[in-house]
Amino acid sequence: MTVRRKAVQVAGENGSGSPGGTGLPASIEAAWGLRPRPVKGPRPGLSPERIVGAAVAVAAAEGLSAVSMGRVAKDLGVATMSLYRYVAAKDELFVLMQEAALGSPPPLPAPEERGGWREALSRWARSQSRVFRANPWMLRIPLAGPPASPHSVAWWEQGLQALAGTGLEADEKVSVLLLISGFVRNDALLAADLDAAAASRGVPVAEVVEGRARTLDRLVDPARQPALARLKETTAVWTTGDPGHAFAFGLERVLDGVGVLVAARAREHGTEDSGTGPGGI
Repeated sequence: MTVRRKAVQVAGENGSGSPGGTGLPASIEAAWGLRPRPVKGPRPGLSPERIVGAAVAVAAAEGLSAVSMGRVAKDLGVATMSLYRYVAAKDELFVLMQEAALGSPPPLPAPEERGGWREALSRWARSQSRVFRANPWMLRIPLAGPPASPHSVAWWEQGLQALAGTGLEADEKVSVLLLISGFVRNDALLAADLDAAAASRGVPVAEVVEGRARTLDRLVDPARQPALARLKETTAVWTTGDPGHAFAFGLERVLDGVGVLVAARAREHGTEDSGTGPGGI
């Protein structure tokens, strides 16, 4: 019997079908507290927390691609099959790793300290950015659907609370959160790719960017690319600049766009919301 077939059998024996109708794997239900965790395993001391912790350590040191059930089992000093009692598949392990690294969102400010929806969304986005910058391997986990783990649901709850009182429809709120999350992920992914390129060459990030700029500088033909030729004279895109400034600039422009939509809904409803008031959270 192959390891994969045996793993499926073990998962079935452990009741991977959802008794509460959630449709979630047993390991994710356990994270929600909907299912008791195994108390006896093939090896004393083995637990979901230890498995996830070992996997996160591998991802942090070597990247997500280095994470496998076999590698995690080896680092824990156990047989690979012993992991399947707690986690039925690598995809589930990725969800649990993300849950551990994501953590709970920062608490909302006290009511008297809360700004409007714009400030709330800015705080939400910046908090996400800090998580991704600290755990770049998270960016390599494929997005497989709506949030399903406790911490990911908590982050979405806070994002929706930030948009309360804006007059946006439910689907518009979801689209706004997806737009902002996409911006944050893309910014963090660009930084992670630059860091990886610099690390592979053993040079600072600035040297990688400036080296690519010098190459492009030699390739740009003012006759065929006049806009690029004019731009390169300003050095605006040929240096790394301040990443914090670039993030802030991009986020503010995204929020500007959201503000146009919020203002339109306010006019339709005969209300007023500049984004700087209470914000309804």
